[in-house]
Amino acid sequence: MTEQPLLDVRDLRVLIGGRHILHGVDLDVSAHGVTALLGRNGAGKTTTVRGILGLVPRAGSVRLDGEETAGLPTHALVRRGIGYAPEDRGVFAGLTVAENLRLAERRGAGEPAYGLVHELFPELKQRARQLAGTLSGGQQQMVAIGRTLLNANRLIIADEPTKGLAPKVVTEVAQVLERAAEAVPVLLVEQNLAVVRRLAGHCVVLADGRTAHRGPAAELLGDAEAARTLLGVGHGPLPAHPSVKADS
Repeated sequence: MTEQPLLDVRDLRVLIGGRHILHGVDLDVSAHGVTALLGRNGAGKTTTVRGILGLVPRAGSVRLDGEETAGLPTHALVRRGIGYAPEDRGVFAGLTVAENLRLAERRGAGEPAYGLVHELFPELKQRARQLAGTLSGGQQQMVAIGRTLLNANRLIIADEPTKGLAPKVVTEVAQVLERAAEAVPVLLVEQNLAVVRRLAGHCVVLADGRTAHRGPAAELLGDAEAARTLLGVGHGPLPAHPSVKADS
């Protein structure tokens, strides 16, 4: 990247229960668009995200817009403008959709963007009084992403947002992330290479808790052999750009 990255991570190391999970991850997140964090299962992607957010003990440097944040607790990072949609979606099952969204409102961050959230996810408005635990997986993912869009965040981190979703819902989630990235940079952890191909400008690939590759996403996905070596995809053709049609 030639521009100054919004998020600059250097030598990120995580030790959990006496076991080294990350051995020195380096990554940059562009100030524009989507940066994808890729790798095989167990490569350390979710641990990297959790390390960036201070959810696990970590060492190394994590600079947000040039400012060191590695020593800050998670709540301080959130207040500085990082929105997080976790891998497990993290909804409060016993609360309604409206209550889940209300909990995400950040004091002092201006008026919550309910108009945008309801425009992107009209179902959330329709199901405002429904308990989140009774929603489908796709609807819960809408809640998780909607919470990150309520506040004026500087960065959105989305961890496996399409995991376990039906193809139609995957396309809908990709459309929402594409639109969100027009206004807010996104760090996207994703296994669906069709979604990565559609959304990501740059990518970082992890292997065994280390950075194995950094560069343009199109360049990596355009090299079938490199993609198979780094990502462990099958021997067939790599997935194409997904349709933009909601009913695909």
